[in-house]
Amino acid sequence: MYDVVIVGAGPAGLSAALMLGRSRRRVLVCDSGHPRNAASHAMHGFLSRDGMPPREFLAVAREQLRRYDTVELRDIEVVAAACRSNARFHVRLADGSEHEARKLLIATGVIDNLPQIPGFRELYGVSVFHCPYCDGWEVRDRPLAIYGRGTRGLGLSLELTGWSRDLVLCTDGPSGIDAEGLARLARHGIPLREDRVVRLEGNGGLERVVFAAGDPLPRHALFFTTGQTQQSELALGLGCEFNEKGTVRTGKYESTHLPGLYVAGDASRAVQWVVVAAAEGAEAAFAINTDLLKEDLS
Repeated sequence: MYDVVIVGAGPAGLSAALMLGRSRRRVLVCDSGHPRNAASHAMHGFLSRDGMPPREFLAVAREQLRRYDTVELRDIEVVAAACRSNARFHVRLADGSEHEARKLLIATGVIDNLPQIPGFRELYGVSVFHCPYCDGWEVRDRPLAIYGRGTRGLGLSLELTGWSRDLVLCTDGPSGIDAEGLARLARHGIPLREDRVVRLEGNGGLERVVFAAGDPLPRHALFFTTGQTQQSELALGLGCEFNEKGTVRTGKYESTHLPGLYVAGDASRAVQWVVVAAAEGAEAAFAINTDLLKEDLS
Protein backbone atom coordinates (compact mmCIF):
# COMPACT_ATOMS: atom_id res chain seq x y z
CA MET A 1 0.00 0.00 0.00
CA TYR A 2 1.40 3.37 -1.08
CA ASP A 3 0.15 6.65 0.28
CA VAL A 4 0.25 8.12 -3.23
CA VAL A 5 0.87 6.87 -6.74
CA ILE A 6 2.00 9.62 -9.13
CA VAL A 7 1.64 8.94 -12.85
CA GLY A 8 4.12 11.04 -14.80
CA ALA A 9 7.59 12.29 -13.87
CA GLY A 10 7.61 15.70 -15.49
CA PRO A 11 7.78 19.00 -13.58
CA ALA A 12 4.37 18.47 -11.95
CA GLY A 13 4.88 14.86 -10.94
CA LEU A 14 8.43 15.34 -9.63
CA SER A 15 7.49 18.50 -7.75
CA ALA A 16 4.63 16.65 -6.06
CA ALA A 17 6.90 13.71 -5.27
CA LEU A 18 9.42 16.03 -3.61
CA MET A 19 6.83 17.66 -1.35
CA LEU A 20 5.14 14.37 -0.48
CA GLY A 21 8.46 12.63 0.13
CA ARG A 22 9.45 15.39 2.50
CA SER A 23 6.09 14.93 4.23
CA ARG A 24 7.14 11.32 4.94
CA ARG A 25 4.57 9.84 2.60
CA ARG A 26 5.32 6.60 0.78
CA VAL A 27 5.20 7.56 -2.89
CA LEU A 28 5.48 5.59 -6.12
CA VAL A 29 6.24 7.65 -9.24
CA CYS A 30 5.79 5.95 -12.63
CA ASP A 31 6.87 7.49 -15.92
CA SER A 32 6.64 6.28 -19.52
CA GLY A 33 9.51 8.50 -20.72
CA HIS A 34 7.68 10.63 -23.29
CA PRO A 35 7.79 14.29 -22.14
CA ARG A 36 5.87 16.85 -24.16
CA ASN A 37 8.93 19.06 -24.56
CA ALA A 38 11.25 16.25 -25.73
CA ALA A 39 11.97 18.19 -28.93
CA SER A 40 12.82 21.40 -27.10
CA HIS A 41 16.44 22.47 -26.67
CA ALA A 42 15.77 24.86 -23.79
CA MET A 43 12.96 25.78 -21.45
CA HIS A 44 12.23 29.38 -20.56
CA GLY A 45 10.36 31.47 -18.06
CA PHE A 46 11.38 29.40 -15.02
CA LEU A 47 13.25 31.70 -12.63
CA SER A 48 16.79 30.35 -11.96
CA ARG A 49 16.32 27.73 -14.72
CA ASP A 50 15.81 29.97 -17.77
CA GLY A 51 17.51 28.41 -20.80
CA MET A 52 18.16 25.04 -19.15
CA PRO A 53 17.68 21.99 -21.42
CA PRO A 54 14.54 20.11 -20.32
CA ARG A 55 16.36 16.79 -20.01
CA GLU A 56 18.95 18.39 -17.72
CA PHE A 57 16.16 19.84 -15.59
CA LEU A 58 14.53 16.42 -15.22
CA ALA A 59 17.88 14.76 -14.44
CA VAL A 60 18.61 17.28 -11.67
CA ALA A 61 15.11 16.84 -10.23
CA ARG A 62 15.44 13.05 -10.20
CA GLU A 63 18.85 13.25 -8.56
CA GLN A 64 17.49 15.46 -5.80
CA LEU A 65 14.74 12.92 -5.11
CA ARG A 66 17.26 10.13 -4.50
CA ARG A 67 17.93 11.31 -0.94
CA TYR A 68 14.33 10.55 0.04
CA ASP A 69 13.79 6.87 0.81
CA THR A 70 10.07 7.66 0.88
CA VAL A 71 10.00 8.11 -2.91
CA GLU A 72 10.27 5.25 -5.38
CA LEU A 73 10.73 6.16 -9.05
CA ARG A 74 10.08 3.62 -11.79
CA ASP A 75 10.45 4.09 -15.55
CA ILE A 76 7.33 2.21 -16.53
CA GLU A 77 3.89 3.05 -17.92
CA VAL A 78 0.72 2.86 -15.87
CA VAL A 79 -1.69 1.13 -18.24
CA ALA A 80 -4.83 1.13 -16.06
CA ALA A 81 -6.20 2.79 -12.95
CA ALA A 82 -9.43 2.32 -11.00
CA CYS A 83 -11.01 3.49 -7.79
CA ARG A 84 -12.40 0.55 -5.81
CA SER A 85 -15.29 0.46 -3.36
CA ASN A 86 -12.87 0.86 -0.43
CA ALA A 87 -11.91 4.30 -1.82
CA ARG A 88 -8.46 2.98 -2.67
CA PHE A 89 -6.88 3.38 -6.07
CA HIS A 90 -5.53 0.37 -7.92
CA VAL A 91 -3.05 0.78 -10.75
CA ARG A 92 -1.67 -1.78 -13.18
CA LEU A 93 1.76 -1.30 -14.70
CA ALA A 94 3.03 -2.35 -18.12
CA ASP A 95 4.83 -5.33 -16.58
CA GLY A 96 1.52 -6.67 -15.22
CA SER A 97 2.19 -5.79 -11.59
CA GLU A 98 -0.58 -4.12 -9.57
CA HIS A 99 -0.33 -1.64 -6.74
CA GLU A 100 -2.71 0.07 -4.36
CA ALA A 101 -2.66 3.65 -3.09
CA ARG A 102 -4.73 5.90 -0.89
CA LYS A 103 -4.46 8.78 -3.37
CA LEU A 104 -3.70 9.10 -7.07
CA LEU A 105 -2.10 12.02 -8.91
CA ILE A 106 -2.12 12.08 -12.71
CA ALA A 107 0.59 14.32 -14.13
CA THR A 108 1.07 12.82 -17.58
CA GLY A 109 0.78 16.00 -19.60
CA VAL A 110 -0.43 16.32 -23.18
CA ILE A 111 0.73 15.68 -26.74
CA ASP A 112 0.63 18.46 -29.34
CA ASN A 113 -1.21 17.58 -32.55
CA LEU A 114 1.44 18.15 -35.21
CA PRO A 115 0.14 18.66 -38.76
CA GLN A 116 1.19 15.92 -41.16
CA ILE A 117 3.16 18.32 -43.31
CA PRO A 118 6.71 17.48 -44.48
CA GLY A 119 9.23 19.46 -42.47
CA PHE A 120 6.87 20.20 -39.58
CA ARG A 121 8.06 17.46 -37.23
CA GLU A 122 11.69 17.88 -38.29
CA LEU A 123 11.65 21.59 -37.36
CA TYR A 124 9.51 21.19 -34.23
CA GLY A 125 11.44 22.57 -31.27
CA VAL A 126 14.01 24.22 -33.56
CA SER A 127 12.02 26.94 -35.32
CA VAL A 128 8.48 25.56 -35.06
CA PHE A 129 6.86 26.27 -31.71
CA HIS A 130 3.49 26.29 -29.95
CA CYS A 131 4.07 28.84 -27.14
CA PRO A 132 5.23 32.43 -27.69
CA TYR A 133 5.88 32.85 -23.95
CA CYS A 134 8.33 29.95 -24.13
CA ASP A 135 10.07 30.76 -27.43
CA GLY A 136 8.93 34.19 -28.62
CA TRP A 137 11.87 36.11 -27.18
CA GLU A 138 14.40 34.16 -29.24
CA VAL A 139 12.64 35.10 -32.51
CA ARG A 140 11.51 38.62 -31.58
CA ASP A 141 11.20 41.12 -34.44
CA ARG A 142 11.78 38.37 -37.01
CA PRO A 143 9.42 37.34 -39.84
CA LEU A 144 7.04 34.81 -38.30
CA ALA A 145 4.30 32.55 -39.64
CA ILE A 146 1.28 31.35 -37.70
CA TYR A 147 -0.39 28.04 -38.55
CA GLY A 148 -3.99 27.67 -37.40
CA ARG A 149 -7.62 28.19 -38.28
CA GLY A 150 -10.65 29.87 -36.80
CA THR A 151 -10.52 31.60 -33.45
CA ARG A 152 -7.34 29.74 -32.50
CA GLY A 153 -5.40 30.98 -35.49
CA LEU A 154 -6.79 34.48 -35.03
CA GLY A 155 -6.00 34.54 -31.31
CA LEU A 156 -2.42 33.31 -31.69
CA SER A 157 -1.79 35.82 -34.49
CA LEU A 158 -2.92 38.75 -32.34
CA GLU A 159 -1.00 37.41 -29.35
CA LEU A 160 2.24 37.28 -31.32
CA THR A 161 2.10 41.01 -32.11
CA GLY A 162 3.81 41.43 -28.75
CA TRP A 163 6.93 39.74 -30.16
CA SER A 164 6.92 40.71 -33.85
CA ARG A 165 5.00 42.88 -36.28
CA ASP A 166 6.08 40.87 -39.32
CA LEU A 167 3.40 38.19 -39.15
CA VAL A 168 1.49 36.08 -41.68
CA LEU A 169 -1.36 33.75 -40.76
CA CYS A 170 -1.39 30.51 -42.78
CA THR A 171 -4.62 28.56 -42.46
CA ASP A 172 -3.89 25.69 -44.89
CA GLY A 173 -7.34 26.02 -46.46
CA PRO A 174 -10.42 28.14 -45.63
CA SER A 175 -9.63 30.20 -42.55
CA GLY A 176 -12.95 29.81 -40.76
CA ILE A 177 -12.53 33.36 -39.44
CA ASP A 178 -15.58 35.62 -39.43
CA ALA A 179 -15.71 39.13 -40.90
CA GLU A 180 -14.94 40.79 -37.57
CA GLY A 181 -11.87 38.60 -37.12
CA LEU A 182 -10.66 39.30 -40.63
CA ALA A 183 -11.05 43.01 -39.98
CA ARG A 184 -8.92 42.71 -36.83
CA LEU A 185 -6.18 40.95 -38.77
CA ALA A 186 -6.23 43.68 -41.41
CA ARG A 187 -6.26 46.42 -38.78
CA HIS A 188 -3.07 45.02 -37.23
CA GLY A 189 -1.36 44.42 -40.56
CA ILE A 190 -1.42 40.61 -40.49
CA PRO A 191 -1.82 39.12 -43.99
CA LEU A 192 -3.81 35.90 -44.44
CA ARG A 193 -2.72 32.98 -46.66
CA GLU A 194 -5.43 30.36 -47.18
CA ASP A 195 -3.44 28.35 -49.77
CA ARG A 196 -2.77 24.73 -48.88
CA VAL A 197 0.60 24.29 -47.15
CA VAL A 198 2.62 21.47 -48.76
CA ARG A 199 5.87 21.64 -46.77
CA LEU A 200 8.22 23.62 -44.58
CA GLU A 201 11.76 24.10 -45.86
CA GLY A 202 14.98 25.09 -44.19
CA ASN A 203 18.54 23.99 -43.48
CA GLY A 204 18.90 23.82 -39.69
CA GLY A 205 15.88 26.06 -39.23
CA LEU A 206 12.78 27.28 -41.02
CA GLU A 207 13.49 29.35 -44.14
CA ARG A 208 10.23 29.22 -46.09
CA VAL A 209 6.66 27.96 -46.07
CA VAL A 210 5.78 26.34 -49.42
CA PHE A 211 2.19 26.34 -50.70
CA ALA A 212 0.36 24.36 -53.36
CA ALA A 213 -0.26 27.65 -55.17
CA GLY A 214 1.41 31.01 -55.01
CA ASP A 215 4.90 32.06 -54.01
CA PRO A 216 6.72 30.50 -51.06
CA LEU A 217 6.69 32.57 -47.89
CA PRO A 218 10.12 33.38 -46.42
CA ARG A 219 9.90 33.04 -42.62
CA HIS A 220 12.29 32.69 -39.71
CA ALA A 221 9.98 30.68 -37.41
CA LEU A 222 6.44 29.36 -37.20
CA PHE A 223 4.02 29.12 -34.27
CA PHE A 224 1.10 26.72 -34.51
CA THR A 225 -2.18 26.06 -32.74
CA THR A 226 -3.76 22.77 -33.74
CA GLY A 227 -4.94 21.39 -30.41
CA GLN A 228 -3.60 18.65 -28.20
CA THR A 229 -4.53 15.27 -26.77
CA GLN A 230 -3.98 13.68 -23.39
CA GLN A 231 -0.71 11.78 -23.03
CA SER A 232 -2.64 9.13 -21.09
CA GLU A 233 -6.27 7.99 -21.10
CA LEU A 234 -6.27 7.31 -17.35
CA ALA A 235 -8.20 10.50 -16.53
CA LEU A 236 -10.82 9.66 -19.13
CA GLY A 237 -11.19 6.14 -17.78
CA LEU A 238 -11.69 7.48 -14.26
CA GLY A 239 -14.54 9.71 -15.44
CA CYS A 240 -12.83 13.10 -15.31
CA GLU A 241 -14.49 16.09 -16.94
CA PHE A 242 -12.63 17.90 -19.72
CA ASN A 243 -12.68 21.55 -20.77
CA GLU A 244 -12.91 22.94 -24.29
CA LYS A 245 -9.12 22.75 -24.71
CA GLY A 246 -9.11 19.02 -24.01
CA THR A 247 -7.47 19.19 -20.59
CA VAL A 248 -8.97 17.96 -17.32
CA ARG A 249 -11.31 20.32 -15.49
CA THR A 250 -9.84 20.65 -12.01
CA GLY A 251 -10.86 22.52 -8.88
CA LYS A 252 -8.98 23.93 -5.92
CA TYR A 253 -5.52 22.43 -5.42
CA GLU A 254 -5.86 20.36 -8.62
CA SER A 255 -8.72 18.27 -7.21
CA THR A 256 -11.19 16.45 -9.47
CA HIS A 257 -14.75 15.14 -9.25
CA LEU A 258 -13.45 11.95 -7.61
CA PRO A 259 -12.25 12.22 -3.99
CA GLY A 260 -8.60 11.32 -3.75
CA LEU A 261 -7.90 11.87 -7.45
CA TYR A 262 -5.82 14.86 -8.52
CA VAL A 263 -4.58 16.04 -11.92
CA ALA A 264 -1.70 18.52 -12.23
CA GLY A 265 0.49 20.01 -14.94
CA ASP A 266 -0.25 20.40 -18.64
CA ALA A 267 -3.05 17.81 -18.42
CA SER A 268 -5.11 20.11 -16.23
CA ARG A 269 -4.71 23.80 -17.08
CA ALA A 270 -4.83 26.33 -19.88
CA VAL A 271 -1.49 27.97 -18.92
CA GLN A 272 0.98 25.24 -19.81
CA TRP A 273 4.41 26.33 -18.64
CA VAL A 274 7.04 24.31 -16.79
CA VAL A 275 7.02 26.71 -13.85
CA VAL A 276 3.22 26.48 -13.57
CA ALA A 277 3.29 22.68 -13.81
CA ALA A 278 5.83 22.51 -10.99
CA ALA A 279 3.68 24.84 -8.86
CA GLU A 280 0.57 22.77 -9.53
CA GLY A 281 2.42 19.64 -8.47
CA ALA A 282 3.38 21.28 -5.19
CA GLU A 283 -0.20 22.48 -4.65
CA ALA A 284 -1.58 19.02 -5.30
CA ALA A 285 0.95 17.54 -2.87
CA PHE A 286 -0.19 19.96 -0.18
CA ALA A 287 -3.82 18.99 -0.70
CA ILE A 288 -3.03 15.28 -0.80
CA ASN A 289 -0.99 15.38 2.39
CA THR A 290 -3.70 17.42 4.12
CA ASP A 291 -6.30 14.80 3.16
CA LEU A 292 -4.05 12.00 4.39
CA LEU A 293 -3.45 13.78 7.69
CA LYS A 294 -7.20 14.17 8.24
CA GLU A 295 -7.70 10.48 7.57
CA ASP A 296 -4.84 9.49 9.85
CA LEU A 297 -6.03 11.70 12.70
CA SER A 298 -9.63 10.52 12.48
